Amino acid sequence: MAASVAAAAGRLRRAIRRSPSWRGLRALSSEAPPTQAAAVRDAFLSFFRDRHGHRLVPSASVRPRGDPSLLFVNAGMNQFKPIFLGTVDPRSEMAGFRRVANSQKCVRAGGRHSDLEDVGRDLSHHTFFEMLGNWAFGGEYFKEEACSMAWELLTQVYGIPEDRLWVSYFGGDPKAGLGPDLESRDIWLNLGVPASRVLSFGPEENFWEMGDTGPCGPCTEIHYDLAGGAGAPQLVELWNLVFMQHNREADGSLQPLPQRHVDTGMGLERLVAVLQGRLSTYDTDLFSPLLDAIHQGCGAPPYSGRVGAADEGRIDTAYRVVADHIRTLSVCIADGVSPGMSGAPLVLRRILRRAVRFSTEVLQAPPGFLGSLVPVVVETLGDAYPELRRSSAQIASLVSEDEAAFLASLQRGRRVIERTLKRLGPSDVFPAEVAWSLSLSGNLGLPLDLVELMLEEKGVQLDTAGLERLAQEEAQHRALQAEPVQEQGLRLNVHALGELQRRGVPPTDDSPKYSYSLRPGGGYEFGTCEAQVLQLYTEDGTAVASVGDGQRCGLLLDKTNFYAEQGGQASDRGYLVLVGQQDVLFPVARAQVCGGFILHEVAAPERLRVGDQVQLHVDEAWRLSCMEKHTAIHLLNWALREALGPSTEQRGSHLNPERLRFDVATQAPLTPEQLRAVEVTVQKAVGRDEAVYVEEVALARAAHVPGLRSLDEVYPDPVRVVSVGVPVAHALDPASRAALHTSVELCCGTHLLRTGAIGDLVIIGERQLVKGITRLLAVTGEQAQQAREVGQSLAREVEAAAARLSQGSRHVAEAHRLSKDIGRLTDAVDTATMPQWQRRELQATLKALQRRANTAIRKLEMGQAAQKTQELLQRHTEGPLIVDTVSTESLSMLVKVVRQLCKHAPSTSVLLLSPQPLGQVLCACQVAQSATPAFTAEAWALAVCSHMGGKAWGSRVVAQGTGSTADLEAALSAARAYALNQL
Repeated sequence: MAASVAAAAGRLRRAIRRSPSWRGLRALSSEAPPTQAAAVRDAFLSFFRDRHGHRLVPSASVRPRGDPSLLFVNAGMNQFKPIFLGTVDPRSEMAGFRRVANSQKCVRAGGRHSDLEDVGRDLSHHTFFEMLGNWAFGGEYFKEEACSMAWELLTQVYGIPEDRLWVSYFGGDPKAGLGPDLESRDIWLNLGVPASRVLSFGPEENFWEMGDTGPCGPCTEIHYDLAGGAGAPQLVELWNLVFMQHNREADGSLQPLPQRHVDTGMGLERLVAVLQGRLSTYDTDLFSPLLDAIHQGCGAPPYSGRVGAADEGRIDTAYRVVADHIRTLSVCIADGVSPGMSGAPLVLRRILRRAVRFSTEVLQAPPGFLGSLVPVVVETLGDAYPELRRSSAQIASLVSEDEAAFLASLQRGRRVIERTLKRLGPSDVFPAEVAWSLSLSGNLGLPLDLVELMLEEKGVQLDTAGLERLAQEEAQHRALQAEPVQEQGLRLNVHALGELQRRGVPPTDDSPKYSYSLRPGGGYEFGTCEAQVLQLYTEDGTAVASVGDGQRCGLLLDKTNFYAEQGGQASDRGYLVLVGQQDVLFPVARAQVCGGFILHEVAAPERLRVGDQVQLHVDEAWRLSCMEKHTAIHLLNWALREALGPSTEQRGSHLNPERLRFDVATQAPLTPEQLRAVEVTVQKAVGRDEAVYVEEVALARAAHVPGLRSLDEVYPDPVRVVSVGVPVAHALDPASRAALHTSVELCCGTHLLRTGAIGDLVIIGERQLVKGITRLLAVTGEQAQQAREVGQSLAREVEAAAARLSQGSRHVAEAHRLSKDIGRLTDAVDTATMPQWQRRELQATLKALQRRANTAIRKLEMGQAAQKTQELLQRHTEGPLIVDTVSTESLSMLVKVVRQLCKHAPSTSVLLLSPQPLGQVLCACQVAQSATPAFTAEAWALAVCSHMGGKAWGSRVVAQGTGSTADLEAALSAARAYALNQL
């Protein structure tokens, strides 16, 4: 019976973890009055502070500070990683943490742990949730206290009936050499949990690991039985208690941690549902105010908690999506993450656009509705997280602005989908090219998962294989942009250009590319452009009258608002539509200048003809990112001249939405101090949010601007002058000399109207191309901020390592761990996206620390080797042979013991074995000079290590090796027998 219950519970729990569904289950309680969520949170914190002496710490920001492995903070333990990894600065406040508790804001969307696509489909998934947790560091307490506290809180403070609680523990892992966690089992039994409700599971369920390497250990979980004895158990996990007692090494082995830790986590939303007797987390007071506000604001039918086929029109699904997503948006924006184009900001943009789609198309919400929900979130969570109250107005403004910007794209996307569906056969899949053109990676900015959901509602499958191919092509294209090469796009050859000139076709008017303005809220508004198709070209350059059926073609128009790649700025991308036919998108991959004509590379899903009138739309996010980088390049050029002197000259540049590259002529490599000074100069100009002035002037007049750069290139006449902070007319006045103190350049690129939108600039790479020319790589905006945070985080780790080294190590194992940490830090600093000046400084510091660490290890090993040598000499007073075991942490330590023994007893041959965790055995030996020539150390070690199934290496005099055996005596006997036979 117990086995069948355990199996059922395991299946239930695994299913619930992946896709929890609480449908059809009886209410959790009908007697006790509901407990308000705020009181549940407060009771948890008060319990650990007042009854058990824990320190309460604030929730960390959901934006990970200096941890590029995470998009968002997704667990309570994230902020305590330095303690678990042993890298905490001993001088820091965190180093003093012993007992800690808090309620941590968590987001699971994007990355490895993402619940985004499940939100709304069931009654329990969320992208934002609160994790209640308590921690004990450095062995402050361990399993017995942790389990007792958890049981006390659940049963005595929250009043959960004991017969509704089940527990699981780690049942062992023979492959890893780990036995079952019988200690945890016995603790639960002693607390009164019946043996039938104490279940064991393997490492997949009950062994927690931070990552591929690092601290890990068994965990025990507390589950709640929703069925309450009415039929088979229906278990949901309430609380996970992790006991960190091992360290996963790079080779996959497990070593005991010098200090053990407790790390527990319990989701507030699920706990509140249990305590309020609700079948769904959405039925608790964490969500009911939002659901009521959605009903009042939209006029949709009231929320009724339906899922699946029972949810007609997906009304309740939309309620859940909007309620969850506005909480996530509010918390993230309050913590400094705004919708954007990469990383966490891109995920947040997806979340906002999913919310807009469900609110407008399913709930029929009026424009601006999402922003009106922000005060409800603030009222619900603001007391626990005051930053929400401080940022309430900013959150509502950002949400409303992005909602308005997305609505037009959403409506157009819906029309494109409807038209495409009409052309499909009953069994056809939706074309990947159309979905891609609608997506965030394409043109309209619809998240792909949202496109897939819209198709799912129509019962149509998406061509996922085609999408994967397009995603790979996009990744390859972006990789090429990192180090740009001349792409083999469509071009006009000399014959095509001659034909156009013969026909008197004028060059393309591309002045509309400069048609954009700042909105009152600070965002940019880009105008559309209507144009006529003058000529179409096939991929081989043949002029044709029409194209279609997915053909890739070259398109020549009388005018365009697309920026064609030139001056180091990447081409625009976007789409066009036929005037009067808004439901077919013609994606534009790039635009190129060919003899004054702008050739657009277009995919034509339907018929496109010469003479057609089209409307062009640039990808606004792509363009804006290029504008930020281009204005940043101008500031960088000026800042380099400020730092290195007026003779500093630009030797080339390239920019795309991801990053910028700048080549500069220098007499010597830039120092860290110069790199930092350049960044500070740019930061000041960005912080002043200076106006960027642009004006066309006669080339001859522009040539007289004091200090003007880049007159060695060919420019049109008149030429565009771009001046930062100073009107062009003033910069042109020779008497003002204003151009000597700011950036003034001749440029045909597209620029910001104010410098503040750059946000920040960080130089993340630097290398010498040839003698005298340095290439700099830089990022801006959110990426720059992340780079600074990574740099600050690594700098703190280096400071902590230095402090640990200064304190000294008492044990060889501790010294080796510190040396490994310094090596790991060195690798991280070498490869991280961080400020280059800081990388150079930290590399120099780490090099010195590594030398000191190695010296400390040698001293400790020599001291311990001497001690172990004396112990062995006392056991082996005479004879030509010493074969024994000794406890050492490393092979180098074992070799030192062998060498010292032979130094004290030069006529003695020595072989020592050192057992390690998980059955591994280290071996080292040295043969006395007086031994026969046939007796060599290498052969001796090989004989013994082969006996243990391992390998050996070395010379005639000294050798070492490794093997694995559970019978050390047999290995020692083999060693003695071999040596005696040779002697």
